[in-house]
Amino acid sequence: MTHKTCVIGAGSWGTALAAHLARSAQSEDTVVLWGRDSDAMRAMQDNGVNERYLPSQRLPDKLSYSSDLAFATSNAELLVVATPCQHFSQLLTSLKHYPPSVRYLVWACKGMHHGRFPSDMFHTYNSSLQLDDKAPDGAVISGPSFAGELVEGLPTATTIAANTISTADAVSARFHADNFRAYSSDDIIGVQMAGAFKNVYAIAAGISDGLGFGANARSALITRGLAELMRLGHALGANPATLTGLSGMGDLVLTCTDNQSRNRRFGLAIGQGMDNDSALASIGQVVEGVNTANEAYQLCQKHGIDMPIVHEVYQVVHAHKKPADAVISLLQRAPKTEQQL
Repeated sequence: MTHKTCVIGAGSWGTALAAHLARSAQSEDTVVLWGRDSDAMRAMQDNGVNERYLPSQRLPDKLSYSSDLAFATSNAELLVVATPCQHFSQLLTSLKHYPPSVRYLVWACKGMHHGRFPSDMFHTYNSSLQLDDKAPDGAVISGPSFAGELVEGLPTATTIAANTISTADAVSARFHADNFRAYSSDDIIGVQMAGAFKNVYAIAAGISDGLGFGANARSALITRGLAELMRLGHALGANPATLTGLSGMGDLVLTCTDNQSRNRRFGLAIGQGMDNDSALASIGQVVEGVNTANEAYQLCQKHGIDMPIVHEVYQVVHAHKKPADAVISLLQRAPKTEQQL
């Protein structure tokens, strides 16, 4: 049986996922990458390179490209959405309806928008179509994975979560390959929560390093960031094992310590004295953690969860607090036992 996969979103992560799926697909299978910019998609088709986001990476010859959403999604069994989180709901609406061939819709977005995870947007959209059991199964892919390394074929491991293990297993089988391990989970909230909020801690780690505070401070931020994730995860019903796994601690360590992370680089720029607009302009891509800092702050306020690092990142990014003052606020907190999460 042949399969068609459509990856929606031709940024760095969408392109990397499409390249991986094309490279590992069976000979008769089809993988199409959709992007909004017709000129950019035509250039990718002609040159086999995403000049804007992955200019030094050659893409597989088998990968196809389109700026026609209806054409790209027609007869697709698997849809992978790799747009920024704030555009996920709009993208679903632009589909108008699911092609009848679609069995699985996987989102690679890491964030929240207006207090909702992508799974909430997915279920809202399905309800608006009144599809009931005819809707495709939804899943999220998340974990410590930089786009450039995935395109190069370097070893990568992620988590794929759905509401049932059977769905997660089926989707994982489509991604799993010799250089790519896809682990299954039914903790869709925990995986989304960890994938979203690790970007806030990556900004914090970047700010700390930009201020020159060194490896000790960075390690403390990562460790206490994980404690905050565990605290909020308990309130939201996440599995603690998820938060200490690939999509939790794994992604947290990756994005806090490597400058391939846009969120870390944004924090570095802020710590070195840039304002928000200049820092964002220097990166030239969406920095999910900026919006997520506000979402995380509102969520911990709603649930009454003590998340001091989130609080201080929010104050720096959205309330114009000086980064050095935010660090002082963290250091001046009253001491307590480490196990007192």
